[in-house]
Amino acid sequence: MIARHITTWAAALAATPALGHPPLLLAETEVAAPALPPTMAPRERASLENRILRERLDTLIPGIMRAEGIDLWLLVAREYFEEPVVATMLDAENMHARRRTILIFHDPGEGRPVERLTVSRYGLGGLFAPAWDPDKQPDQWQAVADLIAARDPAKIAVNSSDLYQFADGMTLSQYDRFMAALPAGLKGRVVSGETLAIRWLETRLPSEMALYPTVVRIAHAVIGEAFSRKVITPGVTTAEEVQWWYRDRLMQLGLTPWFHPSVAIQRQSAKGMLEGAEVIRPGDLLWTDFGITYLRLNTDTQHLAYVLKPGETEAPAGLRAGLANSNRVQDFLTRAFRVGRSGNEALAIARADAIAAGLDPSIYTHPIGHHGHGAGPSIGFWDNQNADPRGDGPIRANTAWSIELTSYANVPEWGGQRVDFRTEEDAFFDGKSVRYIDGRQTEITLIPSD
Repeated sequence: MIARHITTWAAALAATPALGHPPLLLAETEVAAPALPPTMAPRERASLENRILRERLDTLIPGIMRAEGIDLWLLVAREYFEEPVVATMLDAENMHARRRTILIFHDPGEGRPVERLTVSRYGLGGLFAPAWDPDKQPDQWQAVADLIAARDPAKIAVNSSDLYQFADGMTLSQYDRFMAALPAGLKGRVVSGETLAIRWLETRLPSEMALYPTVVRIAHAVIGEAFSRKVITPGVTTAEEVQWWYRDRLMQLGLTPWFHPSVAIQRQSAKGMLEGAEVIRPGDLLWTDFGITYLRLNTDTQHLAYVLKPGETEAPAGLRAGLANSNRVQDFLTRAFRVGRSGNEALAIARADAIAAGLDPSIYTHPIGHHGHGAGPSIGFWDNQNADPRGDGPIRANTAWSIELTSYANVPEWGGQRVDFRTEEDAFFDGKSVRYIDGRQTEITLIPSD
């Protein structure tokens, strides 16, 4: 363990303020058309977000710095140009960096607490101790250099990475200013903070995971509304009208999407995905890709629905079998998770197992958490099913994932047409097994046509 985590789900749930409904737990089975949980008012959200942020700073930072052998970590952000790590360290009342915000973590060693300092004109919710008096030292960079020199760290990490955008927050201009102020004897101690950034962003605390099922349940409930006669009138409603319904619904709920929702149609005798102004018809297989941000956590979900033809009571057997195939690929992938195994290794193992079972898979799974496409090793890409440098990193415990993939199958009822059965569900890896956060779709949603 890299932090003093709360050790039980029960403790995490007990420490979580009431969300306005009974607590939800990780679940393998997805509830069909679930009720929409209530969302918190802004003040209550802010209080909860700040409490969890303080817990993350208190518990994660010492562990990852000591594990990576870094005794000082410097982060720099500018107003409206927050780098990915700093953006997750701002309290709920400080929505942006102010002017130039500089954060410093320093581990003095010997088990003493890690210092959290801000060399900035403005405070940060009491989470970082102010360490700059502009009246005494007007030069902000010189103040940083003096602070670092006084602590004489062996390694000074800055966020610079060619591979991971999450760890590349130090811009060239700010790096040049920093290095110009740093004493010559310390310049050679500057190293990349790539792994610190990734581990900070990818690790989920039990208190966060106590919230995550509610966040995912909200997304599932909104998808359930979208894929219903409440929104879709076959022969009238277009794919893009459903997309914009999502946006309207989230505005009503006081929530935000982290990408524009996708809705598309697969249809017998039609090539590829039909989108935009295409009208939804009976007999169509619908697909959606939808994600929200709530309580600083993101969701990413892909579901399928079938529009019943008059007289039908279920989707054609070939379509049902296609989703079952994708569920099997999910199983092969989640069984391939091991602590320390690279994303590329998990991809190769899962693909080999799925192909040996006669399936036609494409796997493009990614971490999720503070970002929709989150920090950590990728497991395949839709346009690359081979090893990729972005998949070289290790899979770690206490990380959340979007199990995103597809399988292709020829549907007999559609004259042997090759159909794409995309699926995506959010899950949590505790170091031993992968569990879905709010279940997964195993049955195609049905939309009546009359």
